[in-house]
Amino acid sequence: MKRILVIDDDEDLLEMFNIIFREAGFNVVTANHSDTANRIWEIGPDLVILDVRLKNSPESGADICQRIKKRFGIAKIPVLLVSAETDVSQIAFNCGADGFVKKPFDIPSLLREIQKMIN
Repeated sequence: MKRILVIDDDEDLLEMFNIIFREAGFNVVTANHSDTANRIWEIGPDLVILDVRLKNSPESGADICQRIKKRFGIAKIPVLLVSAETDVSQIAFNCGADGFVKKPFDIPSLLREIQKMIN
């Protein structure tokens, strides 16, 4: 079973992601702070989904993405940014993300993007 790590500061969105991804057959780990990125090897995700803006966090999703790509590049863990930022495509490109989804998003499109990145 593929594992998805979701880091977002919106607890309601985390709960929604948890339900959607579990129903789609994924093992899901959710977190609301950037510290979780330090435990990537412990968690062993097949995909990391990051919000760009993380309130109460010293790092943005883009910062975390860069750190994952730099530190765990050899593991080739795909990173998907999820954001309402108008320039999310540029942010994703700059931090080395493997893809992005703009908020608001529709669930089928999000699941298709995840399937592409995990397979």
